Amino acid sequence: MTEETEALILDLVEWVAIKPRAYSDVMGAWRTSCPRLPVWEDAVDRGLVARARAIELGAIVTVTPLGLELLEHNNRGVRAAS
Repeated sequence: MTEETEALILDLVEWVAIKPRAYSDVMGAWRTSCPRLPVWEDAVDRGLVARARAIELGAIVTVTPLGLELLEHNNRGVRAAS
């Protein structure tokens, strides 16, 4: 994995950690068909983010405990938005 891809994965995990995001918003912002830049796919495969369902929002993406660990390890602790 390249440093660029790793940095983008951290950006994605950090963005989702601030607050759960609608799945459609995540796909609009992070999905790619470029095999050299599989940010969303790598984050899911590594268990850093997960898809879930929220009664009011439908499909959402949340950060996992492993994703939070990655953020802490990289000094990217996140405070939830109020």
